[in-house]
Amino acid sequence: MKKKIAVLLTAALTGAFLLAGCGSKADDTAATTTDAKESVQATEEKSTEEAVAEASTEQNTENAGDKVILVVSFGTSYNDSRDITIGAIENAVTAAFPEYEVRRAFTSQIIIDKLKERDGLEIDNVEEALDRAVADGVKTLVVQPTHLMSGFEYTDLNDALEGYKDKFDQVVLADPLLSSDADYEAVAQAITAETASYDDGETAICFMGHGTEADSNADYAKLQEVLTADGFENYYIGTVEATPSVEDLINQINEAGKYKKVVLKPLMVVAGDHANNDMAGDEDDSWKSQFEAAGYEVNCIIEGLGQDEAIQNIYVSHTQAAIDSLAE
Repeated sequence: MKKKIAVLLTAALTGAFLLAGCGSKADDTAATTTDAKESVQATEEKSTEEAVAEASTEQNTENAGDKVILVVSFGTSYNDSRDITIGAIENAVTAAFPEYEVRRAFTSQIIIDKLKERDGLEIDNVEEALDRAVADGVKTLVVQPTHLMSGFEYTDLNDALEGYKDKFDQVVLADPLLSSDADYEAVAQAITAETASYDDGETAICFMGHGTEADSNADYAKLQEVLTADGFENYYIGTVEATPSVEDLINQINEAGKYKKVVLKPLMVVAGDHANNDMAGDEDDSWKSQFEAAGYEVNCIIEGLGQDEAIQNIYVSHTQAAIDSLAE
């Protein structure tokens, strides 16, 4: 059984990474992949996720009532990216804690409904996952979010768990990605290592975060401060829906007066709609289009943070810390 699961989980990590210049035909095709095409692919053959889910179901039966790690993500309808980002984090957690059964939940009901209707893929929301754990007689529940920071969704997750604490012997919520000074340093080192080949002194390397109205939006500025303090002066952090905005980044890069090219990469676990459209899309208001209009040669890297082993390891360390706290 374990061998079967290992083979399937390994297969989940073999999806091709999508990395190319923004202006190419390949990028345009990738960024505008239609639901119809995805639906055809889903019906032609059983996805790796479905195979893993079947193996997980067998494992659930064997381990039900014992220990569970619930990995909670916002979710994405981009199947390829989901496999190699969220799936990769879940696989890393599975490998690190073989004594635990690892389960999945998404917080976006819109995405859950879309995946069920389009692909026949059923994923629990948080309440369903918690109710399932109670029904299965789970005794120890560790919840590991793949959120970047302690924003509104993390708070909502914590609130949801409050209503279930008396239903388990032990339950604990692990930290999101950016939680301590060590996390900021580790994330800074991870994202700069992944993009080091572009850092030639003439290229501004810009990361696109989501942004939030919550106080945690300040975490983007803190990560920028860490990058600058560590000597990564050609790196810039911006957001889609808050500050710093793309306009802020363009102004900063213009003022620097030394850049000819710009590299864009999402500061998000998954390279989904924001990465493919808000960042790399051909609309006039996309980051790519706005930087091109400002006179820069633009290259987009359509990769989520979840693909980076160093980022996966940070989540694993947070899971470990949460497990350790149960013994205190």
